[in-house]
Amino acid sequence: MSRVTFRERLRYWFDNTMSKGTASLIGWLAVVSLALIVTVTGFALWLAPGEPDGTGRVGEVLWITLMHALTPSKVASDKGSAAYLAVMFAGSLGGLFIVSMLVGLLSNGLKQKVDRLRRGRSRIVESGHTVVLGWSDQVFTIVGELVKAHASQKRSAVAILADRDKLDMEEDLREHLGDLGRTRLVCRTGKPTEPHDLALMNLAAARSVVVLSPEGEDPDAHVIKILLALAKREGAHPPVVAALTSGRNLAAARLAGGPDVHLVDSDDTAARLIVQSSRQSGLSVVCMDLLNFDGGEIYLRTPKKLVGVTYGEALHAYQTACVIGLRRPSGVVLNPPGDTVIGADDQVIVIAADDSHVRLAAGSPSVDESAIAAPAGRPAPAPERTLLLNWNGRAERIVRLLDAYVAPGSVLEIAAGDPRAGAGLTGLRNLTVNVKDCDTTDRFALESLGVGLFQHVIVLSDDRFDPHHADTRTLMTLLQLRDMQSALGEHYSIVSEMHDENNRALAEVTEADDIVISDTVIGLLLAQLAENRHLAEVFGCLFDSHGSEIYPRPASSYVRTGTEVTFSTVIEAARRRGESAIGYRACAGRDDPPHYGIVLNPGKSDPIVFAEGDAVIVLAEH
Repeated sequence: MSRVTFRERLRYWFDNTMSKGTASLIGWLAVVSLALIVTVTGFALWLAPGEPDGTGRVGEVLWITLMHALTPSKVASDKGSAAYLAVMFAGSLGGLFIVSMLVGLLSNGLKQKVDRLRRGRSRIVESGHTVVLGWSDQVFTIVGELVKAHASQKRSAVAILADRDKLDMEEDLREHLGDLGRTRLVCRTGKPTEPHDLALMNLAAARSVVVLSPEGEDPDAHVIKILLALAKREGAHPPVVAALTSGRNLAAARLAGGPDVHLVDSDDTAARLIVQSSRQSGLSVVCMDLLNFDGGEIYLRTPKKLVGVTYGEALHAYQTACVIGLRRPSGVVLNPPGDTVIGADDQVIVIAADDSHVRLAAGSPSVDESAIAAPAGRPAPAPERTLLLNWNGRAERIVRLLDAYVAPGSVLEIAAGDPRAGAGLTGLRNLTVNVKDCDTTDRFALESLGVGLFQHVIVLSDDRFDPHHADTRTLMTLLQLRDMQSALGEHYSIVSEMHDENNRALAEVTEADDIVISDTVIGLLLAQLAENRHLAEVFGCLFDSHGSEIYPRPASSYVRTGTEVTFSTVIEAARRRGESAIGYRACAGRDDPPHYGIVLNPGKSDPIVFAEGDAVIVLAEH
């Protein structure tokens, strides 16, 4: 190996100093400037002593040379000998290069500082804020719902950390959401998986953390890595809510995140809502109303006055809220038996317009006994025929959930162009499954299926295409089905799955019974859990096939139609059937967005006249 020379060592040292940034470069420029000034001063004293006239001291010549270096234009006003003018011209020329380099270095350094501030790299100083880690289309739903939830607060903030440009994030959010009211939006550029980037979010003072599942391949691995980074950080750990696309990764995510993390299985939640909506028209609208912060919301109350009261009596206890269940030390129970006694450790689960509107009733409920219909026995469940159009990653889960609902002997016809369709469907108890190859956007292919023979049609989003194109194909299928219904006079429920909330308005033209925007549902659920993580058990029970669920049932089974009644009378009629009434659906408004005739938590004393076709929305056993 050759010996390192002095020149190589000097050059190595110089390179290291130059790489330290703008300050080091300015330091070297100052050294060069000093050398130039001293050299020019020396030549001036040697070649032109006493010039300019009256100047003889070294300090005065140094000052004149410095002014020529900083202001090269001064050479134009110089007078003296040729030697003096030549020396000052050389000093001015060197100063011109030095000043140009200084301006360039300062401009570049300032630009770097501005770019750093623009990217959002300063540590935020908020407290009690909600932190969102990652970026996906769900961020617009989550931030929008948090803004609604915080509308009555004087100070609130939502902080977002994502590997995107800070200004781009802020512009996208304001374009989608508009006015944010009193809520401050703080965006920071960084990787949520990096501890030093997480430190920017002041997590120790945060109210809650939401981890988004990103778009692209293997998003759950990214979520798990973020959970690991959160668990390893020092300091206080706020509650964390995270969404996973596959239930197979739940165990690994729980291990990574620890006890402070609540996980949402996106595929399972969307699948449950699709299945339930296919069997109960309007259910998706009810669930969306419960999940968002616009209308009826779910709250937990601990009223001392209800301790020792039975659940059946508590159904009439609130003037401005509907009781739907109890949160007990052993877990959440929706619509428990009417004789269940409320204990001191129990919380009452209610639906109300706002937390501040939950008030106990002053007197006895106004119940019209003459308007209550006599309970009638329900017919035994009969086998059903369901048509499933298209196939995607959650389709198998949908089929298995549907198998748990239908009566034995039911038939499921799967029509899709995906070669995966129907794979892995072993062990079904109640369903007989048939699979057909079909282009679901083709009118003749759909007609060959005999759609009129089915009671329910489920249209899934085909994940072989990007979400935008998949929604376009879904719209084409819905239009074909709608036209076939009109032309042939057929009647069957249609439930459709879509990705983009913006396509809902287009899909309304097809008059599908229910449209499930899967990404929006998960975004709404994450926003609810970010505000109150204890609601996770409540929504879990609502979407579960076991226990009580939401059912729209004919109003004529509860009260006399054409007769003016109060909602207290409806609640009493449902109570006598072991059910909890939470609202109703007017048939006349079933095609009118955004609520499609559904009214949740109406006033207990408001007069209602039900017509044939209207429904009462209740929590009841399957």
